[in-house]
Amino acid sequence: MSWRRTVLLGVAVAGAVLLFSHFVVQPFQIPSNSMEPTLRVGDRVLVNKLAYAGDAEPERGDLIVFDGTGSFVRGSAEENPAGEVTQEVLAVLGLAKPDETDFVKRVVGVGGDRVVCCDGSGRLQVNGTAVDEGYLHPGDAPSEVPFDIVVPEGTLWVMGDHRSNSRDSRDHLGAPGGGMVPVDRVIGRADWIGWPFGRWSALERADAFSRVPEPSPDHGPSPDRGSSPDRGPDWSPAPPSVPPPVPPSVPPSGADG
Repeated sequence: MSWRRTVLLGVAVAGAVLLFSHFVVQPFQIPSNSMEPTLRVGDRVLVNKLAYAGDAEPERGDLIVFDGTGSFVRGSAEENPAGEVTQEVLAVLGLAKPDETDFVKRVVGVGGDRVVCCDGSGRLQVNGTAVDEGYLHPGDAPSEVPFDIVVPEGTLWVMGDHRSNSRDSRDHLGAPGGGMVPVDRVIGRADWIGWPFGRWSALERADAFSRVPEPSPDHGPSPDRGSSPDRGPDWSPAPPSVPPPVPPSVPPSGADG
């Protein structure tokens, strides 16, 4: 085979791989420990870009990769065409970290859900149902920051599994958008760990949310926070449509903070 034919074949293969990565399955390198123990630093996850094709949308418990521009990251970075091409090629090979605007988190609430933390037992509640989050990092509480929110339609409330070391929707409660991620910013669902080989496995949807009912028009009952000398058993929090004031978080230093 002549060198010209070899070069053309190499270009054709590279082009096919890039197209497959862009439209079907794309690898993402995990740059931080915000999703431990589910995902570790250096893992390469394979993101299914067809998971939400058509009318399909993310569900509670899904691991998603999304573009945080406008929700987790203010504004947009200046684009360098040459740099973008290099970044995409390296990403296909699993050698590059994701863009600083790309994040991987777990879907905790979908449009219409009321998400509260925490109840009297220290658990997360979704639509009035307590969720036992077995995937959390050992020793982590569901959240050290209390919140009571209703997820607007067309958006998602997302959190990391390593709650004490994850910048997620909670950190943006006081920012425009209230920490919600628009569904149309979702790149795809992380379905497999492809590298290293010793960690090859499928990433199943967490069944912790299997008992959560669909949201009701009145957003469900008040959370069970227990009673206290100052608050009787009928006490309920402020209306969930007004999130508690939280100072804007410091912009993350890298993707998936």
